Amino acid sequence: MRLLRAAVTALVILAAWQGLVWLTGVPRFILPGPAAVGTALVRQAPLLLGHAGVTLAEVLLGLLLGVLLGSVSALALASFRVARRWLMPLLVFSQAIPVFALAPLLTLWLGYGMASKIAMATIIIYFPVTTSLFDGLRRTEPGWLDLARTMGATRSSVLWHVRLPAALPAFASGVRVAAAVAPIGAVVGEWVGSSSGLGYLMLHANARMQTDLLFAALAVLGLFAVALYAAVDALLRRALPWQPDTHSSDEKD
Repeated sequence: MRLLRAAVTALVILAAWQGLVWLTGVPRFILPGPAAVGTALVRQAPLLLGHAGVTLAEVLLGLLLGVLLGSVSALALASFRVARRWLMPLLVFSQAIPVFALAPLLTLWLGYGMASKIAMATIIIYFPVTTSLFDGLRRTEPGWLDLARTMGATRSSVLWHVRLPAALPAFASGVRVAAAVAPIGAVVGEWVGSSSGLGYLMLHANARMQTDLLFAALAVLGLFAVALYAAVDALLRRALPWQPDTHSSDEKD
């Protein structure tokens, strides 16, 4: 039923889109219809898949690095007071700078290759992963901590065997957010300076007034982002089987 609802919603949106094009008579170079975009998807499939592979590699590597760095930072924040005093202000300050402003600097420092795009994706992913895991680590059930200390557990044992498992649901939420925003960093980096990727293709299609190709690249990027989020969500559900989905059980259709 969920897939059926999604398919019906997509068909309604496409029909409304096509109806808008017919009724307004808007030029194709401003707003192409779904049929023109579908034709571009089929005709330019090899080109789109080639650029999509580059963006996919950038996003996956950025997601991996962002999650690893965020996890290590959260563990350091939870374990050491010195880290909280020095690292937390830097985290907050890093989010005060618009990520778009960092793209030219990263391109200047790391070049026009994949490195600057991976760095952009990593920076966007780093903060939600760090804050979610750190928040989960510091909100452990007090009774569990008291029980562990009563049984003679060391500080490291409490961290690895009590606080970290209890923080995994919060960490999973941060990773879901990271998976949703990861493509943003890669595409922004490709817009600033690159020679491949979906962002690069969209920029050049827009400059050449190939709006149907631009929309086709945008559709591929959207499908890729949805598929990445769904895959990460399914993986996290399997990894955390003890975390119930109360919303699903309480729904009444």
